[in-house]
Parts: sequence; structure tokens; C-alpha cells
Amino acid sequence: MSDARWLAAAAALAARARPLSRPNPGVGALLVKHGKVIARGWTQPGGRPHAEAVALAAAGEAAHGAALYVTLEPCAHQSARGPACADLVCASGVARVVIGCMDPDPRTSGEGLARIRAAGIEAEYLPSPACTRSLSGYLVSKRLGRPEVTLKLALSLDGCMAMANGESQWITGPQARAHTHAMRAKADAILVGGGTLRADNPRLDVRLPGLAARSPERWVLTRGAAPDGWRALPSPEAITSMEGVQHLFVEGGAVTATAFLAAGLVDRLLLYRAPILVGGRPALGDYGLARLADAHGRWSLTTRRRLGSDTLEVYESSLCSPE
Repeated sequence: MSDARWLAAAAALAARARPLSRPNPGVGALLVKHGKVIARGWTQPGGRPHAEAVALAAAGEAAHGAALYVTLEPCAHQSARGPACADLVCASGVARVVIGCMDPDPRTSGEGLARIRAAGIEAEYLPSPACTRSLSGYLVSKRLGRPEVTLKLALSLDGCMAMANGESQWITGPQARAHTHAMRAKADAILVGGGTLRADNPRLDVRLPGLAARSPERWVLTRGAAPDGWRALPSPEAITSMEGVQHLFVEGGAVTATAFLAAGLVDRLLLYRAPILVGGRPALGDYGLARLADAHGRWSLTTRRRLGSDTLEVYESSLCSPE
């Protein structure tokens, strides 16, 4: 396979780390020799050991002469929790290192790659969209000082999220709801508005076999106190204080969704559309657009797929780019 495909495979492996690797990013690493994977690793729960350390330990002496593919530049800073991965790589005997994303952390940025090259090991930075996507929450947190925000909306064809009387269970079918639970399992924290919490008392956990332990922290958008088992967020802008949270999943309702859009704090939209007409409560209110022309060019469609009778569309924001 090409270097780009090996990096994409490492990025897919990194998904196993998220979100249990917090506060560290979920990184994937592959050791390849004679065209075959001889070891693999991903960041372990709690952030240690790192992906490279896991892969190198699994390979042992077989790492000599191998190529290491890693989604993020190996760390170069010292930590009481473990050695710098750049130093482990230098001592491993690998012949080549290919990374898919540079680390914006000033303690490592460029230094990890430089240290490996100084040890006489061929090291290359090959920008990888797959690696960048897998690290999106980490990159946003480092460059913008806040979590990456995904806003989920379950809508009817006419853009409603509930009937006029407030009934909303269920707009979408079981396949779309299961997909939502899979998305929850990738988040560090999940948030709803105070009105939704009072009206629906949602569990907001992950109810998929084997993934219950990945249920995210529960947050509520309110200026008051949060009930037991919840944490309060006084405003969308206060997400900068959500320590250790790289991926925030916002589930509603309409007031909360509108508030995050008005603040310009939505990085990704997940739109689950059901083939029904409701004529009820709209999913969004006025979030401050002055002109219709201002609505264009803000969102790019990245994914469209069927989920049973429903359709999922994923949009990325052009306004919240961490670049």
C-alpha cells in the first residue's frame, strides 16, 4: 500500500481510542515491515501509554528496520507519566517514520520530527486528511482553546423537531437513533438546554452493546445549578472552560441549537431527516443572519447516507476551521 493508505489505516485504528484517551488525543500507530503490519497501537484510556509506545512494545525486536506510520507527530516533551515518544522511536531501530499531522502543542511542534531525524532515521510529514479528521477535536482545542462542537438535529422534511404540542418521540427511526448513540460514544461531553432537560429528563447515555462505558459527561445549558449527575454551562461561549473536553455533542433543543449557531460555535452539523411532514415546532430560531446572502458558503456537505427510511447529512463549517 502507499504511505497515504497506511496513514488512513492508522487513522481508522485511532478511532478505538476516542474518547477514552482524554485528556490526550486519540492517536493510531502501525509498524509495517515487508508490506505487512507487524504491530499496531492506539492511545490507551487516560492518555497513556501513547500509540507509538504500544506498537513498539508489541513489536519488540521486530521493530528493527520497520516503517512506523503514526497519525500525530510523536511527542517530544518529558512527562512524569511516561517517556517522550520521539525518544522511544529513536531507540527502537525503526528505519522510517511517516506522520500524518504535525502536533500544534508548542512542547512538541516540529521537535518530535527533528529529534527523530537527528537520530539518523528517515522521517517524513505527509499531510493526511484522514489523520486530520481523526484528530479534529484535539486540533480545535489546541488552536481555538475550546472543544470541537457537533450539533445534532433530528428533523422532519419541513424542518420541524417536534409536533405543535411538543411531541418529538420519535421523529426518526431506530437506525438513525442507533447511529446517534454511536456518535455519542465518540464524544467527551453531551449537552442539552435547560428546557429540554426539564421537559424530557433525557438519559443521554450510550445504549449500544459494549459501548455503555463510553457514555459522555452530561452538561446542561443553564445559568442556574445543574441537577445531580449533570454539569452546568452558563453560555455557549463558556465552552472554553470545559477542561479536558475535546469533543462536545450538542443534542438540543431548538433554543440551545440556535444559541450555539448564533455564537458561531458549531463545527459540524449532523442532520437526521425523516420522510415525514409535521407542521410543528421548527428546529431553529433566528440566529442573527442579517441577509440571506450571509447564509451561503458557510457549510460544506461531507457525507450523505441512508439510515433505514431516514437520511443523514453531515456538514462541516467553513467559519470554525482551526487552520
